[in-house]
Amino acid sequence: MAEADSEGDGSTWAVPALEELRQAAGRIDDAALDVLADEILAAGRVACSANGREMLMLRAFAMRLMHLGLDVHVGGDVTAKPIGPGDLLLVVCGPGKLATADTMLVLGKVAGARTVVVTAQPDGETSRRADEVIHLPAQTMADDQTGSPSVLPMGTLFEWLELVFFDAVAIRLRERTGQTLDEIRARHTNLE
Repeated sequence: MAEADSEGDGSTWAVPALEELRQAAGRIDDAALDVLADEILAAGRVACSANGREMLMLRAFAMRLMHLGLDVHVGGDVTAKPIGPGDLLLVVCGPGKLATADTMLVLGKVAGARTVVVTAQPDGETSRRADEVIHLPAQTMADDQTGSPSVLPMGTLFEWLELVFFDAVAIRLRERTGQTLDEIRARHTNLE
């Protein structure tokens, strides 16, 4: 059995992938951070919805919002509270069209909540249903077989960009609310 190369520098896999992420992040309008931060700060409660790996990144953001002391819930969880007027439904739909995302947006609007879609396809059918659209310009499964595909499989580049963008929004929210890291850390779970 060949011994693993412990001297690797990641140049054949990590560097190209991280360069794609850097380029995609550079194409995001900085104003999008404030658009989402404004929507979140104006909301009484924030509900989050997505599917698959996009949901995993959104759950990480929901946790950051909880650390910031916000009333946030993940749609479909048994502890998710109802939303209504004055609340926000945040939906991630990278491909721009998913039946489950459409359904969530309809439910959110019927309840009277504001809706935001984060997507790579701002002109997609699902995106057009939202009050606000945040465009994250990265490959998803909707376009992974056209043009110049990412070195990353399927929607991974979008998912990475989603996580980076959401953490940047969390930093913006911390700055705008004037919270210290100690205040945020105090809300971290102690059941570990």
